[in-house]
Amino acid sequence: MLGDKNEDLFSEKPREKRRLGEPTAAFKGAAWGALLIGTASYLIGLYNAAMELNEKGYYIALLILGLYSAVSLQKAVRDRDEGIRVTNLYYGISWFALIAAISLMAIGLFNAGSIILSEKGFYGISFVLSLFAVVTVQKNVRDTEEANQDK
Repeated sequence: MLGDKNEDLFSEKPREKRRLGEPTAAFKGAAWGALLIGTASYLIGLYNAAMELNEKGYYIALLILGLYSAVSLQKAVRDRDEGIRVTNLYYGISWFALIAAISLMAIGLFNAGSIILSEKGFYGISFVLSLFAVVTVQKNVRDTEEANQDK
């Protein structure tokens, strides 16, 4: 009788059917969670920051530029890898935009006299987390769509 209970505890749960190449639900959830945490903490930090409205606008614009350019570059790199034609101009602009967003963030934080060092680190880390997460979310969306097309 006791053996029956132990067998239930260690028996394998039925797995969710997943198509070849499709990310797991846990990985998708982790990516979306990281994106939400990164962008929300960045924006909440800006909302509560004691800085001029034009400074806040600068940092919001950098976040938007960074997120868009990271997704754009990820798509261009993956398209090239899969043999989908991507012009050199678009590829170069994608790299330039991402490098510009990261550089402008670093320069802005370095020159921000009204922000203490721990806040600078907070903005930098939440910015980088958001960039990484948005690339992962975009990859998951594309992989899921490709897996669903193959059925």
